[in-house]
Amino acid sequence: MNANDFTYVCSECGHTFPIAPGIMVCEHCAAYQQADRPLRGVLDVAFTGEVRGSWDPLHLLLVEREFFPGIPVGHTPLWDVGAIVGRTRQSALTEHPHLFIKDDTLNPTASLKDRASFLVAAFARKHGIQDVVVASTGNAASSMAGVGAAAGLRVTLFVPKSAPRAKLVQSLQYGARVIPVDGNYDRAYELSLEYSRRFGYLSRNTAYNPLTIEGKKTVALEIYQQLGCAPDYVFVPVGDGVILSGVYKGFCDLVRLGLISRVPTVYAVQAQGSDAIAQAFRRGGFLPIHAHTVADSISVDVPRNGYHAVKQLLTYAGRCVTVSDEAILHAQHLLASSIGLFAEPSAAASLAGFLASQSDIPAEATVVLLVTGSGLKDIDSAARLVSLPDRAISRIEEID
Repeated sequence: MNANDFTYVCSECGHTFPIAPGIMVCEHCAAYQQADRPLRGVLDVAFTGEVRGSWDPLHLLLVEREFFPGIPVGHTPLWDVGAIVGRTRQSALTEHPHLFIKDDTLNPTASLKDRASFLVAAFARKHGIQDVVVASTGNAASSMAGVGAAAGLRVTLFVPKSAPRAKLVQSLQYGARVIPVDGNYDRAYELSLEYSRRFGYLSRNTAYNPLTIEGKKTVALEIYQQLGCAPDYVFVPVGDGVILSGVYKGFCDLVRLGLISRVPTVYAVQAQGSDAIAQAFRRGGFLPIHAHTVADSISVDVPRNGYHAVKQLLTYAGRCVTVSDEAILHAQHLLASSIGLFAEPSAAASLAGFLASQSDIPAEATVVLLVTGSGLKDIDSAARLVSLPDRAISRIEEID
């Protein structure tokens, strides 16, 4: 495919737009934007080309390969849980024989957000853009900082002052400019948009920039290639809803290409303290919430991609499940202690959602859990469920 095969299309009204740096959301639907509500007029990427023979997920992206930085984003492993745990070992992870984990902690900055940053960086390089701005609770920030460093970009980050310290240190090590915000993620989002508009910089803000959804679709393309088919169920941690839409976009592209016949059943997993999308899915509209959860990466008051995400869940018979912080931390520990995968709380939410939904899933179904970020990004939260040693020994006899 080439760049001429791609256009933007509004997820609400269907208007099409050319691919260009200044186009972010549908100008027609944006006129109906309300304060404290998700974005109106989120754009998807449509294409007209085909794939033949062997193909790489980059073939289905709208920027030519030569513009992507040389950092190894994507192609992360798909863990066969049963093969790791063993068929005779008793575990909550062995009740479904076809359970897989897509481990995006092994992206360069240790989160799935690299997939979006990778495409944004390539787009910036293609169009001669040097400055990229993003608001984030930490993962998108450190991701854009790291990928931006590899691409030779200047990156400015707006982060809540409560963002985990590890993510801030990571971003600063990559050389980004970090601007702490006296407020939550939603306030950081607003200020970053104001800043990027005032100075003419490229915004990487989730949902607002269509490439954030398009880049994340590659995780679904890889799952298909690694399994050799589409799974029956996919569990996705959800905050803003952009990863959810990226997963849907990838499987919809595979249907469009005739490579699969249907979109899998996708579970949107939200923390009980940050469940705006789940609430809207059930009652048909968004109301303001005040998010509070240990899973900082999926903690949002206003899910920017909310309307688009709910529309996809309804269109493709998706499901929503909410889980407590206690269940999330339990799932985090279970992942680490059972198969050796240390995920941050938001990433472990996919397992928590699966455990809460097991009775609704046929035993022989193929299930994929999306694990989106490393536990090393938020050590303080991980420490809540373990006890650190309180004394050191000098002799073996002192061991209890």
